[in-house]
Amino acid sequence: MDFRHLKYFVAVADEQNFTRAAERLHISQPPLSRQIQDLEEELGTPLFERGSRPLKLTDAGRFFYGHATRLLEQAAQAVRSTKRIAQLERRLVIGFVASTMYGALPLLVRKFRAACPQTELALTEMSTVEQIEALKVGRIDVGFGRVRQDDPSIKREILREERLVVAIPGEHELAGSDAPLTLAEVAAHPLLVYPRTPRPSYADQVLSLFRDLALEPVSVHELQEMQTALGLVASGMGLCVVPASVHRLRPDEVVYRPLAEPQAVSPIIMSTRLQDQSSDIVLLRQLIDVIYAEQRAAREAQARAGLSST
Repeated sequence: MDFRHLKYFVAVADEQNFTRAAERLHISQPPLSRQIQDLEEELGTPLFERGSRPLKLTDAGRFFYGHATRLLEQAAQAVRSTKRIAQLERRLVIGFVASTMYGALPLLVRKFRAACPQTELALTEMSTVEQIEALKVGRIDVGFGRVRQDDPSIKREILREERLVVAIPGEHELAGSDAPLTLAEVAAHPLLVYPRTPRPSYADQVLSLFRDLALEPVSVHELQEMQTALGLVASGMGLCVVPASVHRLRPDEVVYRPLAEPQAVSPIIMSTRLQDQSSDIVLLRQLIDVIYAEQRAAREAQARAGLSST
């Protein structure tokens, strides 16, 4: 058995037809049929239900299909990673959750493009759960998420803990002050959380803040996207707990107040494949340190300016 057998088998399973699979593989049908027969003989079991239209997998075939597709994806990812590390293919794909786009991510992208213009940079929005799988199969090279997930093949680093704030409708009774709110005060009102799927997600992170204090919001409405949640906040449907960097969204309709509890934070997590130390990954991580240092210096300068004016 070799990768050619796996490739042929997956093509037939996907197309559910030998003729279409042969066309997809650019070979004639008889050699394809022989390869599948050889594979079945080696495994000692039929993989397809002969005579079914469209062609169906047997129970053993379905089991083998899962392993075959995973092996092919891993092989393709190994080729891509090797080429990239050897700088034969300079492309870096970043997966990110939506809220990180309102923080340092846009600045990081600009700095990376300026420092490494020869590398093609692509960004794709996806949940933290989706990022882990995408890293494992090679669809992305770096992920920026918020949910802690353990996987032995993934290197995970918490870059910082971002404070959380409460998004409040502009005409709401809680919108008239800048003072921090307690989670108990928030729980007394309808709560909007996101995303609905996949789970675990940032929604579970927010809900756990209440449960850790034995609090239960009067109602919880699950939504798929942050922008939708903030739109409903603006319309008066409830409150929403969001990262502080989001406060620039809908400033004329939504008021943002900090949370009083020190544990009301959300991590920004950088995930990469365990052994991936390509020059592009190393540069990206160095630029993150530069950005955080610049932000820290700016805050300190602002604080000094505030003191000198009093």
